[in-house]
Amino acid sequence: MAELLKHQLNLQSAEELAQQIQKEWTDFNSEAFLALVAENFENLELMQRGAQIARVLRQYLPDNTEQALSILRTSMGVTLGQNHGYGKAPFFYLPHSFFISEYGLPYFDAAMQTQYELTQRFTAEFCIRPFLRHYPEQTMSKLDEWVKDKNEHVRRLVSEGTRPRLPWASRLPAFQKDPQPVIQLLDILKDDPVLYVRRSVANNLNDISKDHPQLVVDLMENWQKDASVQRQWLIRHALRSLIKQGHQGALAVLGYVQDIQIAIENPQITPRQANLGEEVKVSFDLVSRSSQTQPLMIDFCVYFMKSNGTQNGEVFKLKSLQLGPGEKIHLAKKVSLKAMTTRTLYAGCHRVEALINGTAHKLGYFDLQLNQKQV
Repeated sequence: MAELLKHQLNLQSAEELAQQIQKEWTDFNSEAFLALVAENFENLELMQRGAQIARVLRQYLPDNTEQALSILRTSMGVTLGQNHGYGKAPFFYLPHSFFISEYGLPYFDAAMQTQYELTQRFTAEFCIRPFLRHYPEQTMSKLDEWVKDKNEHVRRLVSEGTRPRLPWASRLPAFQKDPQPVIQLLDILKDDPVLYVRRSVANNLNDISKDHPQLVVDLMENWQKDASVQRQWLIRHALRSLIKQGHQGALAVLGYVQDIQIAIENPQITPRQANLGEEVKVSFDLVSRSSQTQPLMIDFCVYFMKSNGTQNGEVFKLKSLQLGPGEKIHLAKKVSLKAMTTRTLYAGCHRVEALINGTAHKLGYFDLQLNQKQV
């Protein structure tokens, strides 16, 4: 069984943290610190554990917050290497992130110095967000410096920390409304030599596309000019949500135009009567009616029943290909009907469509029953 995420920040982590701090500040009361951290610790989830350790740190570090931040900063371990993830204990520094965001806000310079060091060992993408909200001009000015930093983890923070919809974090409404300040930074990073950074740029753009789809499409069309292979990958990754939605502009940027000549033959959905816990196979033949090779993005959509009797389409990726003149190919995919925590299944008729370069083509339907073969 996979280890629960919360176990990556445990009481041993707190003990190692205490040892690090005491080397820098001999007045640190490790015994009292660890005793208070341990209270109800095992019942806490990951983020609650990080917050609890930070709260106890506040009690046992100096009252002077700038001095406390300095101790945290100088007691950190070695930095991450190039192209390195978050190390063997990725959440060891989570309490540092909570400490900065909870107590460091009134001390901009000291907090930013600490975040600069933190992101080279873990990440500061969460704790930098309160500073973007409370000190937007000062923080963006600092990011203007960091975007050209020699350390890839610092450059990545510029992109990851400004994501409008960063998972596990509060949103940044100002950037949701006007992402241009962020885009100026991403433009500098779009050809970063490190994939780790470029992936963050793509994820940021994917966030932006959820509020400003056409802006991102237009930007990617511009970035497509004379794009390297690495930048082309970034563009595809940035447009992934729009592609899944069948956004015609995003598809066109990648060369998947709407004006295609194809036919769908022999659509089959088996079984027609399906039970919860089984799977349904969707298949069809795709035939070219063109004398030219056609780039095609092929997905299919299942319209799952909702509790109120309406349907919600879920897109499943299938294949991207070049369909030659008169060529015929067979495509098939299986859809699991097992119960999931992310999707509740309801009985009823489920429509299925093929999506070819974003255009829907009816394939048929299946009926789902919930009272047999449940697993």
